[in-house]
Amino acid sequence: MGNPNSGKSSLFNALTGLNQKVGNFPGVTVDKKTGNTQLTEQLAATIIDLPGTYSLYPKRGDEWVTYKVLMEQDTDVKVDMLVLLADAANLKRNLLFVSQIIDLKIPVVVALTMMDLARQKGIEIDIEGLERELGVPVVVVNPRKNKGIPQLKKAMAATATHQYRIPSRDFITNKELAPQAVDAVKEEIAGLSDYKAIHYLINHEHFQLSPAEQDLIEGKEKAFNFNPTKTQAEEILQRYARIKGIMQQTVVEPDPLHKSLFTEKLDKLLLHRVWGYIILLSVLFLLFQSVFLIAQYPMDAIEWTFGYLGSWLSSVLPQTWWSDLLTNGILAGLSGILVFVPQIMILFGLITLLEDTGYMARISFLTDKLMRKVGLNGKSVMPMISAFACAVPAIMTARNIENTKERLLTILVTPLMSCSARLPVYTILIGLVIPSKKLLGFISLQGLVMMGLYLLGIVLAMLISYIAKWFIKIKEKSFFILELPMYRAPRWKNVGTTMVQKAKIFVVDAGKVIMVISLLLWALSSYGPADRMSNVEKQYAALKASQPANVDELEREENSEKLANSYAGILGKSIEPVIRPLGYDWKIGIALITSFAAREVFVGTMATLYSVGDDDSGLLLREKMQQAKKADGQPVYTLATGISLMVFYLLAMQCMSTLAVVKRETRSWKWPAIQLAYMTGLAYVMSLLAYQLFS
Repeated sequence: MGNPNSGKSSLFNALTGLNQKVGNFPGVTVDKKTGNTQLTEQLAATIIDLPGTYSLYPKRGDEWVTYKVLMEQDTDVKVDMLVLLADAANLKRNLLFVSQIIDLKIPVVVALTMMDLARQKGIEIDIEGLERELGVPVVVVNPRKNKGIPQLKKAMAATATHQYRIPSRDFITNKELAPQAVDAVKEEIAGLSDYKAIHYLINHEHFQLSPAEQDLIEGKEKAFNFNPTKTQAEEILQRYARIKGIMQQTVVEPDPLHKSLFTEKLDKLLLHRVWGYIILLSVLFLLFQSVFLIAQYPMDAIEWTFGYLGSWLSSVLPQTWWSDLLTNGILAGLSGILVFVPQIMILFGLITLLEDTGYMARISFLTDKLMRKVGLNGKSVMPMISAFACAVPAIMTARNIENTKERLLTILVTPLMSCSARLPVYTILIGLVIPSKKLLGFISLQGLVMMGLYLLGIVLAMLISYIAKWFIKIKEKSFFILELPMYRAPRWKNVGTTMVQKAKIFVVDAGKVIMVISLLLWALSSYGPADRMSNVEKQYAALKASQPANVDELEREENSEKLANSYAGILGKSIEPVIRPLGYDWKIGIALITSFAAREVFVGTMATLYSVGDDDSGLLLREKMQQAKKADGQPVYTLATGISLMVFYLLAMQCMSTLAVVKRETRSWKWPAIQLAYMTGLAYVMSLLAYQLFS
């Protein structure tokens, strides 16, 4: 454990290697990374990476996780000893937390990190003197270069086997802060140190205590006029007074007018009020170009593999319901899950690179002011940016937002960003209804429409967040505490581990729901009322017998007719009156239903409905859609219908995997239900307006 940006993740990775697993702390969606390491031949350890915190006075959700572990209020995590990281380049601030941990009387080893940076700043530290003053072992480590790890393991083993003893003296005289109240609580609850007793007085309402114990502590507070704020302030003053003395004894610091470091010079450019935003936009442009460019090859390979496997199975298996279920249900469902894995891995890999180098914190800093005006904060930016690739990993990154309300708002509006799954829909519809013209001789009209769709999603996300912030009644103070880390070279091993972990989480957790709904959609599309399906089969059996030369074409038409008479087709016909004001027919209605699994399914559904073969399907599909007529002879795909449909796919929640992840992240079906309702309603209203405007 330690302050944020003190090197915890680096040390955790150095100690555990790839022997890691990721879960959640009980009751909260905060990552719990655990791993194993061998301290000596006889002694193994399970390492848990606790969320970073600046002191034992928590303000954010992740800080409460760490706090409850230290207060022995987490039934899932029992601490034998602590490895407490302290940043040598910011030692005074870090020693506050160190001193609080020492007074909890938990066995602790201090791992001193960033010594190379401290030397660059001209800071010299007497390690032996610091160890003597604190009364606990202090080991210098550089986990990024794997230095000091054997020495740290040795100190951990010695502490675990009680060769190092917990300091008998408190860092400060905690009991004098509230002597009567401390004694009273220690009499009632055995095994508390003076300092832990103070925390029981301050935060007992958050602890797992019996009603009788809660009432008893509350009574002691009132009886002895215990003032939490005054006690905390006095404690911090006393700790810093003692830390000042330790620093004078053990640390040599340079003149404060020292020459600025490279990091400080670089920040003047990257955080500039003008150049900072230009550089940010350039970085994000390169990020998305990389995601789309690099992910395209493995995605195509996965699609080709599943397509080839499906064709091969269809050719070797008998034509029965179970073979259809295998190829068009299970196999299609797996394809819908695994095809997103390259994007998720590449996106998280690139984001990890930005985090590792220290630039991610700068993005949040730059955009915080704008985001706060609509109820979000600077940390909302990366989930929203990530959603241009895929909303699923984007919503997972919203965990970094500490404030519950701001995190919920971010999750609610993130799917309004145009993800890559919408691109096939945009591409075919723009090609259908937008003329291929050049403005000013070089600006593509079709390109402008595409950009407009992306911008519309951003603007509406901001607007929805501004409105929703008045309805979410969570009273929680928003703290945007952000320490700008030093710029560093990325750790490629860490990038690889993160990519694998995120892909695994997506496949295992969201994949379960995707598979269930994919199978449900297969059943709805494959079966219908027996009399209807029988009539279709009889009709086309007669046609095939009379037109043997057109068997292939008739089979495609038969499949299309069966889909129209399937339960999904009946549902499409039943919702046609509702979607007719938007300019849609029943076939588009079926596509709206089937593409709930994934938006790009729209193109495949259209191909089936219009009986198009596989050869050059993009061109043939566009031609067939251009020729499609309504009952009155009017074209189905007019400018108004095309724009209305693009707006619908931009705004509607046509992605079950996103809903599955929102449920997982919020631990409730309430928020996915709200998200589905408001996005569907917004999509309908905006599509209706678009259709009326362009008709």
